[in-house]
Amino acid sequence: MRRVGAGAARPDLTGLDDIRAQLAPLGEAWLVGGCVRDAALGASVTDVDVAVPGDAAEPSRRLAKASGATRFRLSGAFGSWRLHGGSLPVDVDVTPLQGPLDDDLGRRDFAINAMAMAIAGDGAVIDPYGGLADAEARRLRAVSDHALADDPVRVLRAARLGQQHGLTADPATVALCRAAAPRLWDAPGERLRGEIAAMTRLRHPDRAFAALDDLGGLAVLAPQLGEARGMEQNAYHHKDVLGHTLEVVAHGADIAADPARVFGAAGPGIAQALAEPVGDGLTRREVAVLALLLHDMAKPATRDHAPDGRVTFMRHDVVGAQMAATLLDALRFSHRVRDAVAACVRHHLVIGFMVHRQPLSLRQVYRVVERLEPVVEESLVLSVADRLATDGPKTNDTQIRRHLVLARDLARTASRLRQLVQQPPVLRGDEIAEAVGLPAGPWLARAVAALREQQVVRPGMTRAYALRFVRDWAARSDAG
Repeated sequence: MRRVGAGAARPDLTGLDDIRAQLAPLGEAWLVGGCVRDAALGASVTDVDVAVPGDAAEPSRRLAKASGATRFRLSGAFGSWRLHGGSLPVDVDVTPLQGPLDDDLGRRDFAINAMAMAIAGDGAVIDPYGGLADAEARRLRAVSDHALADDPVRVLRAARLGQQHGLTADPATVALCRAAAPRLWDAPGERLRGEIAAMTRLRHPDRAFAALDDLGGLAVLAPQLGEARGMEQNAYHHKDVLGHTLEVVAHGADIAADPARVFGAAGPGIAQALAEPVGDGLTRREVAVLALLLHDMAKPATRDHAPDGRVTFMRHDVVGAQMAATLLDALRFSHRVRDAVAACVRHHLVIGFMVHRQPLSLRQVYRVVERLEPVVEESLVLSVADRLATDGPKTNDTQIRRHLVLARDLARTASRLRQLVQQPPVLRGDEIAEAVGLPAGPWLARAVAALREQQVVRPGMTRAYALRFVRDWAARSDAG
C-alpha cells in the first residue's frame, strides 16, 4: 500500500482535515474517490465518500448520533448509508469495502479517483496509482488497461471530469475510451443519464460534449449527431451541422450565465426562471442545454435540396422533437424533462419566423408566448443562441440585431402577459355556454381561450363587452 505520510512530504489536502475530524466517530475508515481528488485539485469538496471495513450500518449510526445528522439507507445491494445535515458540512456516504482497500482502489476508473485518505491518525494518503502526481499535472489517466472496458460509462465520465477540472487525458486513456465507447448502450439508461445530466450542469457543457465526441461517445449516444459531422448547410451557416450545434450550446450556456447581456432588464426574470427545478435533479437551465444539443438532431434525416439547389431541412423541428423524446426515454429521463426538451426542439424556429413581422402587435406576442409555454425562457435562450451561431456569408449584422431586438421584446412582454393571464376571467365557461345558448362541448374550450386572449389584449374588458364578444365569436366560428 503506497502511503504519502504527514509532514513536509504530505500534499496540501487541508480542506479535508476539518471533515476528517468530524468523521472520527466512524473509527477505522478512509475518505475515498472524489473528495480526495477534489482536494488534490484545489476544488471545493461538496460531498464525501467513506469506505469502512465490514458492515457500514454501525459506523454510520455512531456518526449520525455524534453529529445529529439524518441517516438513511442509500443502497441495499452495497450496504451504503448516507448522512445529511446536523453538524456535518457536507453529505457523507458510508460504504463497506469490497475486499482490501488496495483492491477497491484498483477497481476504480482513473488514478485521480483511486486515492484514499485515512480518517484516523496523521491522515496518510494511500496513492497506489500515482493520482497525486496526475492531479499536479492536471492529467486524466486510467487505473488499468481494462478500466474503461469494465465500465464504458467511464467514457462519459472522462469527458465530464476533463472539462470540470481542466484535465487532459493521456493518449493511452484516450485510446481506451475510444475502444470502449461503442459499448455505451450496454449500460443501463439511468447511468448514462446521470453522466449526461452532470455535463449539462457544467459552465461550459459544449466543451464536455466536444470532448465526448473526440472520445467516440457522442455519436454512440445519439447517432444523429454523428451523422451531422461534416454535413454542409446553406449559405447562412458557417459550420457543418455538428459544429453549429456545439456552438449553439456554447452561446446558450453563455446567455444562461448572464441573461441580462442579451435580454437587458428582463435578464433577472430569465435567470430566475432558468433556476427553477424540473426533474431528475435538473433545472430549466439544464433542460435548455439538452435542447441546445438536440435541436438540430433531425437535420441529417431531413436534408434535401430545393428546386433552385438550396439545401433544406424541412420539418426538422417536428421530426427532431420526436427523436429527442425517443432518446431521452432511452436515457430514462423523466417525462417532465423529456416533454420540456421536446417542446423546445419542436418550437425552436418559432421566434425566428416572427423576425420579419416586426413590429409585433400585442396579440401576436400573446400567441407566440402561448405557443411556447411552458418553455418560453428556454426557447428564448435557444433561439438567440441559434441565431448567434449562424454566421455564414449570407448572414448580416442587421439580421442578427433584429432577432435580438425581437427576443428582448418578447422576454419583456412575456412577464406582463403572464400577469394579465392570471387575472380572473370576465366570464366563466358556464356563463359563456349560457350566453351563446349551446350545451357545453369541445367548442367551449376554444371559446374560453379566445376570450382569455381578448381579455389580455384589451385590458379593462367589461362583462357586457365579453358577452358580445363570445356571441360574435360563436357566430363566426360555427360553434354549434
